[in-house]
Amino acid sequence: MRRVVEVAPERYGRWRERFDANNPDGPQRVVAVERFDHDPLALLLVRRGGYAVGVAADGRLTAHKTGNRYVQSRTAAGGWSQQRFARRRSNQADELVGAVADHAVRLLAGAGARGLVLGGDRSLAEAVLGDDRLAGLRDLPRRGLHDLPDPRLEVLQRAAERARAVRVTIEE
Repeated sequence: MRRVVEVAPERYGRWRERFDANNPDGPQRVVAVERFDHDPLALLLVRRGGYAVGVAADGRLTAHKTGNRYVQSRTAAGGWSQQRFARRRSNQADELVGAVADHAVRLLAGAGARGLVLGGDRSLAEAVLGDDRLAGLRDLPRRGLHDLPDPRLEVLQRAAERARAVRVTIEE
C-alpha cells in the first residue's frame, strides 16, 4: 500500500531523519520524494460557483482575489427543460471562466511567477488557462491540488502552504 505525505520544506530534513531512525529495515520505506521549489507561485483555484486567484512568495500570499459566481447545479428535469438547464449551466460556467481569467490577468500576468498551482475543477482551471492573455503561465511547472474544498481565502492560504510542501511517497 502506498500513501503520500506532505511535509513543509523547512521540516523535511528532521522528518526524514526521524522516519529513517524509526524504520531502519521496514515495514515502511520512502519510494519517492517530490519537491516543488518554485518561488513566487501563481495560484488558480476554480470550482463551479467560486474562485480564488493569488500570488504567493515563501508560502505566504502577497496578492489575492476570491469571489463567487452562481452556476446552476444539475436538475432532474427531462426533455426540453433538461436541455435548457444544460445550456444555462454552460453559459454560467463560461461567464465564471471569463471572470476568473480577467482576475488572473490582473494579478498573475506581471507577477513573475516561477510555478503554477491549479486547484478545484480541472476542466474549469484549464479553460481559464486557455485564455490567450495567460499564455505565459501555461509552460510553468505545475502542481495540482484538486482535493481542495470551495475556494475561499482560507483555502487559498492553505493551498499556498501546501504548494511548497515536499511530497513523500511511502510504501508499506
